[in-house]
Amino acid sequence: MSAVVRFSIAPVRSLALEHPTEIDLTEHGVAEDRRFYLIDDDDRLVDRLVVGALVQVRAHTDPAATTLRLELPDGTTIEEDVSLGRAVETPIYGRTGIGHLVEGPWAAALGPIAGRRVRVVRCDRIGGTRRGNPASLVSRGSLDELAHQAGVANIDARRFRMLIEVDGTIPHEEDDWIGGRIALGEAILRVTARDGRCAITTQDPDTGARDFDTLRAIIRYRGVMPDRSGAPKAMFGVLADVERPGRIRLGDDVQVLARGP
Repeated sequence: MSAVVRFSIAPVRSLALEHPTEIDLTEHGVAEDRRFYLIDDDDRLVDRLVVGALVQVRAHTDPAATTLRLELPDGTTIEEDVSLGRAVETPIYGRTGIGHLVEGPWAAALGPIAGRRVRVVRCDRIGGTRRGNPASLVSRGSLDELAHQAGVANIDARRFRMLIEVDGTIPHEEDDWIGGRIALGEAILRVTARDGRCAITTQDPDTGARDFDTLRAIIRYRGVMPDRSGAPKAMFGVLADVERPGRIRLGDDVQVLARGP
């Protein structure tokens, strides 16, 4: 029986991951996940494709996103209530982020790490730019197979920044769930598609430095597969919609309720 072994959320997009012991999964995702993001003076997104070192900053927020804490690499911690300024809209990979600027000390603290002036935005809605597929899953069986194929000792799952990590599966068993339904704790998910990966997976999850060609390694043994737009991608892990919201805890079994066609 496969089971949940790790959760990963990012209260601020591209900053370090948090690993809670349980999550409340809503139809829009986890309330704290990717609730904030960064922009430059031209209202353009600043993420790890622009500044890999952002992953060295830890962040935390509450489910209502009324407070924000940043822990900087030098040990400085900044935590205050969130005060909102003007509304902004940001193009984010074919979608639009809609939110409000966050006033306070966080932007100035992040500037030296980003190497430019940045501003913090709070998304107006849970899930940010998502329109479906608020959950993502990857199995340790798949990670072990990728490591084997690449000739390395292990692959850190944090490279893929997936919401739910499971163990106890054969390699890429999660692909067999596509089109079907699985239960984890109180939640039921409809697994919809493979997840097309980007260059962020090539970065060390602690430093943000590019250190391993993850995409080439995936393509070498899996080939490329079309995403829903038909574009060829390196696919790894799966995406899911939430059929029944609920709480999921570490150790909860993964029950396959129905397999896809």
